[in-house]
Formats: sequence, C-alpha cells, structure tokens
Amino acid sequence: MFVLITRHGNLSLSLYFSVHAGGGGGNMTMRVAIASKLPLLLKPFILSLFLSLFVLLFLASQTPLHRLTASKSRSSSSGDLRIRRGYSSYDAYIQHQLNKTLNPKLQHLWTTRDWDRKVRVFSDFFQSLKRRGLLSNSSKALSIGARVGQEVAALRQIGVSDSIGIDLVPRPPLVVKGDFHAQPFGDETFDFEFSNVFDHALYPSKFVGEIERTLRPGGVCVLHVSLTKGTDKYSANDLYSVGPLVEMFKRSDLVEKRKVDGFGLDTEVVFRKRKNNNKKKQRTIKTN
Repeated sequence: MFVLITRHGNLSLSLYFSVHAGGGGGNMTMRVAIASKLPLLLKPFILSLFLSLFVLLFLASQTPLHRLTASKSRSSSSGDLRIRRGYSSYDAYIQHQLNKTLNPKLQHLWTTRDWDRKVRVFSDFFQSLKRRGLLSNSSKALSIGARVGQEVAALRQIGVSDSIGIDLVPRPPLVVKGDFHAQPFGDETFDFEFSNVFDHALYPSKFVGEIERTLRPGGVCVLHVSLTKGTDKYSANDLYSVGPLVEMFKRSDLVEKRKVDGFGLDTEVVFRKRKNNNKKKQRTIKTN
C-alpha cells in the first residue's frame, strides 16, 4: 500500500494505491483525487502522469514472486557454463571443428614431435586411474574426440587392449569416425570413457547424454576440463565450475574432482554411472 498527498499552491492531490501479489498474479486498487483552482487543462495532464505510474506498477505486479526467484536461480546455475554463439548452422560448427582436425601443420605436429610426449602423459593419467580402481585391463574403453589417437595408444600401452577412439576424422586403427553428440555405438557398450574435449561440445547436454547412454551401469567417465583458463578459438563453450557437469550427469554420481596439468586443462572430474537409475545421487567422495 502507498499513499501520497501533495500540495503545491492552490493544487491539492491525493494518490492511494495498493498491490497484492499472489501465485496467480496480482491485483491493484487506486484512487486519485485532485482538488485545484488551477485551469482545467492542467488537471488531465497531472492525472495522466499518475495513471502512467499506475500502469507500470500494475504490469510489474503481474510477475509472481516465485517466477522471479526461479529465473534468478536458473541464471545463477547456468552462469557457470556459457555457450559460445556465432554458428549459422550445425554444419558450420562441424566445419569449424574440422578446420582444426584437418590442419596439416597440426596433424604433422600431433603425429611426430607431440606423439611420444602425449602418449607418455596420457599413460601416466591412466595408470593413476588404474591404481585408484577406476580403470582395469579388462575395461572396454572409449576415448571421445581422440584426434589422431594418442589417448588410445596410451590405453593400449598400459594394458587396456580393448580401446578405441572417435573423432570427426577417422584415424585407423586407433580412431573411428564419430560425432560425440551422437555416438555411433549401442547402449551400454563401454566400461570406461575418457575425454578432454568437453569444451568443443556445442550441445553439452547431448555430449553428456551420449556418454551415459553408451556407458554400462557401474562404468566410469573421466573428463579433463578447464575451469580457470581460457580455452582455444575452436572451443564451443566455457565452463567455470563442475556444477553444470553434476547437473547434466543425471544417471551418474560424482566420484572425484582433482587438479591436473593436462595440456592446458586443469581439472579431472570422475563420474560413475549408477547401477540402479532410481538410486539417489550421492555426494562427491574425494576432492583434491
């Protein structure tokens, strides 16, 4: 409720209005009284000013409080994952990604000077996962966005022989053609999935959904992401916390989150797919 009484010279104006906000909107009452010895033409002008104020307040009252709160909550949550815009179509996005994958200089670098170094670093990562009981030699493993296959070579080198990678451009025998937004595999195919290209996903929820679809119950997914550094010009999203990942992995529990140094990516996030989809999500077991 709001009451305004003002006097100016011979003009006396009283304004009373109240707003009641509820789940279905709001209602408002308003009374305006003008007493004046001023010329008649001034009264409509002053009255119109207060009527305009009334209309604005009435429109504001039509948005229920719970909607404003929900909107604020959604904005806060989604703020930790920002999608980079600018693609005219999905084909344009794919072509942009292919510009990196098919770059002759990068391909030469990946298959020569970078090869041994990356295989060695990935081997260390995977050996650590084996020691922590998250990967074994009997695991059927997938590397998502494997480029020329260093991750797959590392998996096979440490004894995980049933390993394969997918990328937009195949690289036999280590990498087959596949779009991580629509993996070319059946449901519940793999025991272990690894990726360090989450930032390249134009549709992160589809990226995660395909992992959960192709991962067997009890299977493990390991993502290397950047939470503190800017990613490259081919990235399609920017991630600022693991919160959005936890929300998107609807059938998995967060097992670990730890700091790593993985070719510009600083955080390792581990999820395990629940054996019972109705089981309540558990909390993080370990954070480093």
